[in-house]
Amino acid sequence: MNYKECIDWLYSFEKFGIKLGLDRIKHICKKLGNPQNSYKIIHVGGTNGKGSVCKFLESVLVKGGYKVGTYTSPHLQRFSERFVINNKEISESDIVKLVLEIKIIVDEMVKDGNIPTFFEIITAMAFQYFKNKNVDFAIIEVGLGGRFDATNIVDPIATIITNVSYEHEKILGDKIEDISFEKAGIIKKGIPIITAVTGKALDVIKKIALENNSTITIIDSDSWIKTRGENNWQEFQIYGSLKEYNVRTSIIGKHQGENIALAIGAIETLQMNGIYITDESIFEGFEKTRNPGRMEIVRNKPLVLLDGAHNVAGITYLRNTLEEEFIYEKLILIIGILSDKNIKAILDIITPIADIIVVTKSQNIRAFEPLSLKKMIGKNDIIVKDRVFDAIKYAKKIAKYNDVICITGSLYTVGEARDYLV
Repeated sequence: MNYKECIDWLYSFEKFGIKLGLDRIKHICKKLGNPQNSYKIIHVGGTNGKGSVCKFLESVLVKGGYKVGTYTSPHLQRFSERFVINNKEISESDIVKLVLEIKIIVDEMVKDGNIPTFFEIITAMAFQYFKNKNVDFAIIEVGLGGRFDATNIVDPIATIITNVSYEHEKILGDKIEDISFEKAGIIKKGIPIITAVTGKALDVIKKIALENNSTITIIDSDSWIKTRGENNWQEFQIYGSLKEYNVRTSIIGKHQGENIALAIGAIETLQMNGIYITDESIFEGFEKTRNPGRMEIVRNKPLVLLDGAHNVAGITYLRNTLEEEFIYEKLILIIGILSDKNIKAILDIITPIADIIVVTKSQNIRAFEPLSLKKMIGKNDIIVKDRVFDAIKYAKKIAKYNDVICITGSLYTVGEARDYLV
């Protein structure tokens, strides 16, 4: 099999959808010799901010001289973005090797009628890849929920739950307590947890942490403060358990203070467990961190901002950032959303601050139709473009020097925009 055939084979399993449960991933990994037990793991769950926390941790640990694998999803532009070691994406040849190794196991499962999902297969690939490359650490991002997510067969040295808000209600439940219970499923006995969860969700996390005899570090509004910044950098004062940190980052948005505080909470946990990480690695690591497609400025004059906000919490962060940290004449909003999201709530939050709205859709099969988006917004002057790059062409044509073009609503929308712009 060549690279394209391997990718086609992997994506052929998408038609089986989401099937939560750990039996299939356990079976694959057992056949592989349980590669996930070959290195130290930091497990990162929650609703928003998981990707940023993973990137911050990866950057700090790499600066500290460690070999670090990072597994995140979904990807923006390339499948290989999901598997990264020391900031370098997996090669096509390594993907082919992994697929050939795993396909033997999966073919047997298919014959037995025990068909694994796309995410289960690529999660096993990530575990095996990091073993093959002898990483010191693997930072593993939860795919969906936590308790029955394919990543939840790991035995981590630290667990992070960023925050909890409404998402995937049809799968995780329609009460915040139910969603929190699913997210808290990644808490392991005696393993420290770092979280920024609040309210009723925090009550659930605390209860499960206590049942598992897991120490808990809570990141709240007193844990950090933004000290200064512009629209392409910002600085935060972080009040850690061990000391205070003055951290600079090029990732914008005031809410990144919470993500940085979470990452520092995890770093301090590692330090207290004998892992050597210097202050220099911490400061340089945060400053060098990049997270494409998340509050990312890709053009200036007019400024073009990409943000893959795809739920209520994420779009709220985006609105706050646009209102508090940007000065512009007009905001041109390009938005494309997946059909399984809380579309009306997302639109109600972000569209009121836009001067011009262009609705579009990504090429993902779950993309919501632009005409339907226009109807939900309920205004006659909404521009409809069926393809993301047509929406961008239109926005660039009408944009003035001091305007902002913001592209959002889905990581898939942002990924296609990045293909066109970067």
